[in-house]
Order: sequence, then C-alpha cells, then structure tokens
Amino acid sequence: MIWRIPLLLILAWAIGFGLFMLSLGKPLDSEVRTDAIVVPTGGPGRIDRGITLLQAKSAKRMLITGTDPTVRPIELAVEYKTSPRLFRCCIDLGHEAVDTRSNADETAAWVAKHGYKSVRLVTADWHVPRAKLELANALGPDVEIRGDGVRTTASWSMLLREYHKYLVRRFALLFGIGNG
Repeated sequence: MIWRIPLLLILAWAIGFGLFMLSLGKPLDSEVRTDAIVVPTGGPGRIDRGITLLQAKSAKRMLITGTDPTVRPIELAVEYKTSPRLFRCCIDLGHEAVDTRSNADETAAWVAKHGYKSVRLVTADWHVPRAKLELANALGPDVEIRGDGVRTTASWSMLLREYHKYLVRRFALLFGIGNG
C-alpha cells in the first residue's frame, strides 16, 4: 500500500516532464505583432532574433534585459551589424537583472513605464516556460505574453535541470513564497 505513494509521485513527475517538453517555446511568425519585444541575455541567437523581429516591425520597441552594465548600445550595434540608429530609437538596455526572476522584474518596470499591453518574450526554447512564468508573475494578468523560442540543441541534463527549476518556482509561486 505504501509503495503507491512513491509510484504516484514518480508518475506525476514523468507526466509533468512530458508536459514541460510539450511547452518548450517555438518560434513565432514574424507577422505576430506585440507592443514590445523582451530579450533576456544569456544564450546565442536571442538578440539576433529580437533585432530581426524589430526590423520586421513585429513590435515598436525592444528591451535587452540583463545586459552587463559596461556594455554600450554602440558596441551591440557593431557586434550585431545593426544600425546605431535602431539602438538609439528602439532598443533599451536593462542593466539590473542577473537571473530569470530579476529579468522579469526589470521587464515589468520597463513595460509599466511604456504602458505596453503585449510582449513577445524571445529566449531559448527550453527557457520559455520558466521565463514566461516569472514574467507573468511580475506583469500580472493585464499584459499578454507571447513566448518566442529560439531553437537550441539542449542536452537531456539541461532539460531536466530546467524542468526542476520550473517546478521549484511553480510551487514557490503557488504557495506565495518568494513573490516579491
């Protein structure tokens, strides 16, 4: 009888991991419009994707959150072979965030400042579920969040690690732990 509890927990974990795998972010069509694009730093292809979407007029403005405080817009314009004018008019650099949770807080302040009602979250496909969870918690229900996953070739160990981080934050938010 007692063996059923661990078996149910293992089954719940496995089903949850399957659902997590199904929720990995996929690239959105560039024709999907939002007020803003948010790109957390931390992985290849994210900033490139955000710039491409901004140039395609998929949004009005973009925030690159979690940028090293020493990085200047002109350096990113050169690195990503983009017009400095695009950085001056339409790309903001956030320097406060150091992790996914603080990316969400930094983004929420930026979204509120601009009065945006919809955001495209551009991040690694494996990072979309947790980043979207954190962002939804920080923004509240009045802002629509569209996940736009940059394709990666994440290892199983990376996916398992990210799933466990997701579970921890999901439970913490469910029980009101670490909400502010």
